[in-house]
Amino acid sequence: MLKKTVLSLTAGALMLSSGFALAANYNIDKQGQHAFIEFRIQHLGYSWLYGTFKDFDGSFTFDEKDPSKDRVNVTINTASIDTNHAERDKHLRGADFLNVEKHKQAKFESTEVKKDGEGFAVVGNLTLNGVTKPVTLDAKLIGQGNDPWGGYRAGFEASGKIKLKDFNITQDLGPASQEVELIISVEGVREKA
Repeated sequence: MLKKTVLSLTAGALMLSSGFALAANYNIDKQGQHAFIEFRIQHLGYSWLYGTFKDFDGSFTFDEKDPSKDRVNVTINTASIDTNHAERDKHLRGADFLNVEKHKQAKFESTEVKKDGEGFAVVGNLTLNGVTKPVTLDAKLIGQGNDPWGGYRAGFEASGKIKLKDFNITQDLGPASQEVELIISVEGVREKA
């Protein structure tokens, strides 16, 4: 019996030391400004208008060996929208667009993560302007490893597109401006066991 116990413990130690990855929880590093939720939309078909959300929070679970265990949850404070133009931002916060008085937050909750070539397809529900719709983000792992403060980090970049009308944003911005491109970059700090 003692021999079996020693063999089991040794096998477990070897699996852990050989890089056997288990699902780990990460908190998005917004304090260190190592995360961004940005977007762009065409302006009249002549140029791109870029913007960002300054206030958001979230977490993700990452299992390098089994993406089916991965999860992503993000909450955005919609009033934090910033396009570097105060009057436009005021309009975007109003009833024609984000209606932030009524819908103070937008949320993304993943329902499935699967390997897709070199990256991942992150499928989930986006709630924006009081409407919840499925969205797929194309994501890729940028890197992971120890940080100088004794923690462990993983960083991802993701992109996707949403149609304004799907989220009850009916302001007509012209035929070239029906979709918004999402550009997301997050670095997460692994929770300590």
